[in-house]
Amino acid sequence: MTWVFALFTFLLAGFSAPATAVTVPGLYSARVPVAGSAPDQLAEGYADGLSQVLVRVSGTRDVLAMDGAEALLSDAESLLLSYQVARDESGQSILSMSFGAVGVNRALASINAPVWGANRPLTLAWIAAEDRGSRTLVTRPAVDVAGDAREENAGTWQAAFDEAARKRGLPVALPPSDFTKDRELLSDIWGQFIDRVKSVSRDLDQDVLALVRVSRTGGQWRAGWVFDGMAMNAGEESVVAQTPEALAEAMIDRWAELYASRYAVAASEVGDSPQVDIVLRGVTSLEGYARANQVLESLTPVVSVGAHRVRDEQLTLRVAFSGELDQLREYIALDPRFVPMESDLPDGPGNAAEMTMLNQTPSPATSAEGATASADPEQAGPDQQSPEEEAADASLFTYQPVPVDEEEAREAFQSLYQILYYRWQPSPVIGTDGGE
Repeated sequence: MTWVFALFTFLLAGFSAPATAVTVPGLYSARVPVAGSAPDQLAEGYADGLSQVLVRVSGTRDVLAMDGAEALLSDAESLLLSYQVARDESGQSILSMSFGAVGVNRALASINAPVWGANRPLTLAWIAAEDRGSRTLVTRPAVDVAGDAREENAGTWQAAFDEAARKRGLPVALPPSDFTKDRELLSDIWGQFIDRVKSVSRDLDQDVLALVRVSRTGGQWRAGWVFDGMAMNAGEESVVAQTPEALAEAMIDRWAELYASRYAVAASEVGDSPQVDIVLRGVTSLEGYARANQVLESLTPVVSVGAHRVRDEQLTLRVAFSGELDQLREYIALDPRFVPMESDLPDGPGNAAEMTMLNQTPSPATSAEGATASADPEQAGPDQQSPEEEAADASLFTYQPVPVDEEEAREAFQSLYQILYYRWQPSPVIGTDGGE
């Protein structure tokens, strides 16, 4: 045990204060309209859904033109974990599906495509939109406020950027409506003067600030922006399009490509055994570390466990596993000493900055054509949620602490899988061997 104690002490010395970052749920889920539930109609829907997922996870639309991509799409069903067909309020059949994260990542690696993980930088976007000489700050909508033409214009842009962010799995926050009447701030955004914007953004969650000005000339829209933070290029870039929706999509596409070019991992780094970081809070002793390590090593999906970092009473273990991540989570859930902490995670200081929703939240179905079906019952497990349930549960971004150290923060953003948080409950529990 001497080497374990030495490692524990060494890691403890590397303690630093946490920051916040965003983990994106729903990257591997999709919803597409289908003509019906016939096998050929579903196969077409699987391919459409997988194409969305491949773009979202690779970070680039170019993935669909790569050699081998067509073959992946033609065999999309092999990557399915679950699916459901239901009708929306208009009577249109909607296919909701979830693909396996590990399977998709390996599929991307097989065609030499990059893979961009679930821990992604959060962009706080200050967007000034000008139309017919009137400028508007695009914010989250205020509650119970009568709308005027300016607010309706802002609402159009807000919806367009939300939809584009959902499609690409890109965390984008808009400022609260409190700033709507600050005309000086609006002028600074339009002029792309960063100092005052940085000052008022201090209490809003962010990894990167984006100052965006949207204007129209004739029948064409233009969006120009500058970034501040995470060493992003500070020079102005721009895109043009014919409609607000197309402009928002073009801009978000460009942002996603920029981030993915920095944080996506190469195909050669995906590896045969996926790895996930598990953060345990409440580990107060060497014995506690050893016991938690032993419990994880005994789980069927676990290939190996290693201590990665210690901060005060927080231990990060790097776990290599087989199968899908959901399987590993189900096995961990069977041991009451691992108490999930999703609801315990800090919201960060910027509660006023609301996040865009990542998944296209399902419309209430008026009639169902089929119950949730598992593409692989052994992988899906008895507690597998339907894609509809996953989309509802994962409609908002969640916050997870990452180190403020630049190298360690980069490492977190380059991780392929979301960080799992648990509180270690070492006290004896009836029906288990308990204890540390």
